[in-house]
Amino acid sequence: MPGYLTKQEDIAITGAADLIIQSLLDKQQFADPLGAAEALGISSAAWPLFGLLWPSGAQLAQRMASRPLLAGERVLEIGCGLGLASLVCHRRGIDVTASDCHPLAQQFLQENARLNGLSPVKYRTGQWGSDAPAPANAVQGQFDLIIGSDVLYERDARASLATFLDHHAGDGAQIWIVDPNRGNRSTFHKQMAVHRFDVIEERLDHPAQADVPAYKGRLLMYQRTLTAA
Repeated sequence: MPGYLTKQEDIAITGAADLIIQSLLDKQQFADPLGAAEALGISSAAWPLFGLLWPSGAQLAQRMASRPLLAGERVLEIGCGLGLASLVCHRRGIDVTASDCHPLAQQFLQENARLNGLSPVKYRTGQWGSDAPAPANAVQGQFDLIIGSDVLYERDARASLATFLDHHAGDGAQIWIVDPNRGNRSTFHKQMAVHRFDVIEERLDHPAQADVPAYKGRLLMYQRTLTAA
């Protein structure tokens, strides 16, 4: 036994076929026998968060299900968790790389790809705000679109996430963040502005409908202001 319990669900994604997703059974699961998560600063309370399905992740997956395909576009998902948005991209043939800092994220991502008859998804370790040396499989290079959901859940006084995004955003890149109104949005806008990123906010609020729960949040779309040659 791996030390934690899991479950499988059919997840409906508006604009795409359902996905079979394996997730942790609940927020009470925890297993870190070798201290790998603890060494990364992941507490026992935060440990299961990667392995749960979050409403903002579903919102991001729906957006990626309907986004027009662009030839040669490279996409990076940060804080991918179970990789819902990355799996939608991968199934559409998009060149996507999923990333997370949790030591089990890759294992769950690839199992979910297998459950849906998909080839393995490209994966890299993506971590910001840590003083630990970058691992050998850290995110490398630049991307045309960087996506993430519910990644503004903590105050980031050092602007680590904004710096990470600036480093991996190519010329003309867009950054899409789905944020469930966590309260750190305004500060993050200012941190991104330091790197010349302008933002457009789109409300995603909708009431509960049939089997779809209510949601309140925003899609934050950043684009760098290019300087004149």
